[in-house]
Amino acid sequence: MTERSALETAAAVRAGETSALLETEAAIARIEARDAALNAVVVRDFDRARAAAAALDQRIKHGFDAPLLGVPMTVKESYDIAGLKTTWGFEAQRNFTAQDDAVLVKRLKAAGAIVLGKTNVPVGLADLQSNNPIYGRTLNPHDHTRSAGGSSGGAAVALASGMVPLEIGSDIGGSIRTPAAFNGVWGLKPTFDLLSSTGHHFPGSDGARVALGVCGPMARNADDLVVALDVLADHPVAPAAPREAGAWRILILADHPEATLSAEMRAALQAVGDAFADAGAKVDHRSDLLPDLAQQHRHYMHMLNIAMTRGAAMGDRPVPTLAEWFDLGDHQARNMRQWATLFGDYDAVIAPMFATTAFPHDDTPLAQRRLTIDGEDTSFGAQFAWPGLATFPMLPATSVPVATGKDGLPIGVQVITDRYQDHLSIAAARAAHNLIWSK
Repeated sequence: MTERSALETAAAVRAGETSALLETEAAIARIEARDAALNAVVVRDFDRARAAAAALDQRIKHGFDAPLLGVPMTVKESYDIAGLKTTWGFEAQRNFTAQDDAVLVKRLKAAGAIVLGKTNVPVGLADLQSNNPIYGRTLNPHDHTRSAGGSSGGAAVALASGMVPLEIGSDIGGSIRTPAAFNGVWGLKPTFDLLSSTGHHFPGSDGARVALGVCGPMARNADDLVVALDVLADHPVAPAAPREAGAWRILILADHPEATLSAEMRAALQAVGDAFADAGAKVDHRSDLLPDLAQQHRHYMHMLNIAMTRGAAMGDRPVPTLAEWFDLGDHQARNMRQWATLFGDYDAVIAPMFATTAFPHDDTPLAQRRLTIDGEDTSFGAQFAWPGLATFPMLPATSVPVATGKDGLPIGVQVITDRYQDHLSIAAARAAHNLIWSK
């Protein structure tokens, strides 16, 4: 990709080599030229973006500086931006207009970013593809017959197609990490509650944040992900100390009792482990310190279903009781302590995000959807076990591209670290990426 990264853009604007307005116009031109075939940027705010860029250029003349100086970007449709629609893909919310910017949008603007508009999502942010009755379907730029991922699918496509260098998404069931993996870009699911969710609510609501759900940055490289995390976080995040490739302690996790994995995904994980081992790092492929992953998945899916439905009955499942919810909190606390113990022996756990590369478009309801893995018919829903590895214990995880599949589609993995070690997660992902792609 020849387009500037976010940091390169900010540096060029800072040096006077370009301007915020010129970079905004260039990004608008890219969207207008490329998005007709992809349908990623579904809410456009170009006139206000131009005005904001021109105003920023005047401030720069008077000495203003910021980390994302003049960087044009888009944000996921589910974030409120004053004066723009926020629908979450629900037909009933088609006409809801936000009155204020989400906190993270305010932080991006304060850091010098120019927001051009918003990117597509599935209905209710509840699928690993991005299609809804208001804006239609977003297509994977590598293969238009394949899913863009979800729920931050439009965000990942805007990045992968080079329209913008930076995005923000949200994640409760892999909604940052899976689209990043499907499109060959980077995405961070931060530690729970590290980034504000204010202004990222069901349209028109302003209640408590959803259990398990987080907001986080997406980018085309590690450097941009780092600066975005620092701009967005509620408080400073511990930096990752520099280290040689051979100093890492890595656990490769390619097996799960509840989810299968394709042979090429397993081979990609093996290649990552081999690359670390060849560099002198400690690499294990199993550990007795891992929690009971089958039990973790059951508790995760139970908590996820309650969180996504706000405790309503689902099908033949009764309304959950308060005692159930407290029991889940106890299970989660024990699970978090087990992961913390594991991270006494390892810096990072590297695991799949999904069993395959991006799957073909499939509008079968999630509960009935199937997935073919190496010719075998399996349950699609079982794949939520992979994102749940980090979500249930509230851990940071970075999705990073590490290979290309035989179908020409990107292969991404997730790099999980201990709580509040978000920068370490990005650093370990960077090490994996550099070791693989330097071969």
